[in-house]
Amino acid sequence: MDQDAKQSKPDFRAGLPEQNLRDGQLVAGQVDGEDAILIRSGDKVFAVGAYCTHYHGALADGLVVGDTVRCPLHHACFSLGSGEALRAPALDPIPCWRVERAANTIFVREKIAEPAGKKKAPTNTKNVPASVVIVGGGAAGLAAAEMLRREGYDGRVLILSADDSPPCDRPNLSKDFLAGNAPDEWIPLRPPEFYTDHRIELLLNSRVSFLDIRNKQVRLENGNSHDFDALLLATGADPVKLSIPGSVDSRVYYLRTFADSKAIIAKAASARSAVVIGASFIGLEVTASLRARGIGVHVAAPESQPLERTMGPELGRFIREVHESHGVAFHLGETVSEISGRTVKLSGGKTLDADIIVLGVGVRPTLALAEKAGLAIDRGIAVNEYLETSAPGVFAAGDVARWPDPHSGQRIRVEHWVVAERQGQTAARNILGYRERFAAVPFFWSQHYDVTINYAGHAENWDSVEIDGQLAARNGVVSYKRDGRTLAVATIGRDLRSLEFEGATEASLRP
Repeated sequence: MDQDAKQSKPDFRAGLPEQNLRDGQLVAGQVDGEDAILIRSGDKVFAVGAYCTHYHGALADGLVVGDTVRCPLHHACFSLGSGEALRAPALDPIPCWRVERAANTIFVREKIAEPAGKKKAPTNTKNVPASVVIVGGGAAGLAAAEMLRREGYDGRVLILSADDSPPCDRPNLSKDFLAGNAPDEWIPLRPPEFYTDHRIELLLNSRVSFLDIRNKQVRLENGNSHDFDALLLATGADPVKLSIPGSVDSRVYYLRTFADSKAIIAKAASARSAVVIGASFIGLEVTASLRARGIGVHVAAPESQPLERTMGPELGRFIREVHESHGVAFHLGETVSEISGRTVKLSGGKTLDADIIVLGVGVRPTLALAEKAGLAIDRGIAVNEYLETSAPGVFAAGDVARWPDPHSGQRIRVEHWVVAERQGQTAARNILGYRERFAAVPFFWSQHYDVTINYAGHAENWDSVEIDGQLAARNGVVSYKRDGRTLAVATIGRDLRSLEFEGATEASLRP
């Protein structure tokens, strides 16, 4: 931001007439040179930092819901009173200032100390476990460990991760990082000292071989074992691998981990052509990132339109046109019948040349441990509204969990980053005995060049689609409806509409 823009913002120290701040309004300004916003919610007035701590979204463009503000980019939620990050994907607080009102004027005073990151320990110590083991080092696992400490839990917290790197910003692996726009240091969710400072034991390259639920013990492939009082399964999902003739002898890349993304980047350094198998979100994001590196990309998929099953043909057609405008060639209604060296043969007989081949046809939940342990399985690990499995004291969160969604009235399982983090946070609080129902509206975003799709809600099937605005103008809302009720919305250039749908859907559950 240039100096003139900074000076044009009101100085909240000097005061703002109350009549200039309506209920629910957000006004951007500054406090001692720091960007801030003033927010009025009912009879209360708050002064908080101007930017989300996740991806620096402008909170002035967000939505006020009660005593909270929600970020327009990825729906992080902050307390207006304390600045605490109440909902992922943001994990860090925003600054807050004390507000005074005098002579019909609002004055911003001194900054309020940030939340200490550790609340008073739970008082119901009878049911608080002495140790918590988390199996899985992804979004849900880290969010749970962080929330346990934030809630004042003082017992042992152990994360067992099969990955070779600490919990990372997984959505970035197929977006800016793969495109070359984000450095390595942006990818870890927390620096190494975070785990030490918060007494979170993180064991990498630690693959669990068996869960002994009865004796409350986790056994590793290396022969070590760890006892637990409470257990969280956050094992995530594994990429679907197709059996394609010749693929064993060819280097087919998958994208799930930090190491996977770095391997694709290394191969892309000398590549001029690529074939992406699958027109899923991950496949198309990889496509956009490879095009950003100047690599020619062909996409082969059996669907008639990309993303048709999830987003419908209208939005799928738009996304295809966006990619085609960037030089991507689609081969829809086709599968790959054979791979021979650098040659990819399609089911229709056409052959494509590829220096690099990436397969992105979806993922499957990692259920083997839970199945072997005798936990209830329902196309995922079955959990109740508190994310507890069929075994008391054993919880599941993230891609593996199938839970009763109060908004759709169905048991669902989704593979969204934000959902995984929020479930990890809720599971942590329930491990501590809060009995908090998981009722968050599912949300995810997908990035394709300069086009971002925000999707809120959950619609596995629908009987009508309504489009408000113009997708071609990159300004529209796609509503997915069944029996006249909107189940989900996908927005492009309408971030506030996505937030409003989320808030209205949540409010419909409250008395």
